[in-house]
Amino acid sequence: MQQRVGLARALAIDPRVLLLDEPFAALDAQTRETMQAELLRIQNREKKTMVFVTHSIEEAVYLADRVIVFTRRPSRILETVDVRLPHPRWENPEEFRARPEFVQLRLHIAKLLRGAYDR
Repeated sequence: MQQRVGLARALAIDPRVLLLDEPFAALDAQTRETMQAELLRIQNREKKTMVFVTHSIEEAVYLADRVIVFTRRPSRILETVDVRLPHPRWENPEEFRARPEFVQLRLHIAKLLRGAYDR
């Protein structure tokens, strides 16, 4: 409930850009998925630009239209990955995450990170 209140508070001032830094990190898996779907519904309704920081590759691919992958410190952009998957994504998240295109993007980003952190 605190996450929903925080999100509502942030949207109440009607920002042009919403910055979210690991907002669901402390949530259990089920609540996290519920909040991800809610965020997608809000983004669809409000048409806000959202910058979402996460360490979860799956969360990034599910929520984003673009994933920016960074290197280690000093952080630099390693690659920008366009997520050209259809919307709406919240209607059946389990099926959406099982799509071959979703899995390919997740694997691609994981390989990028593995390579960046192996150096």
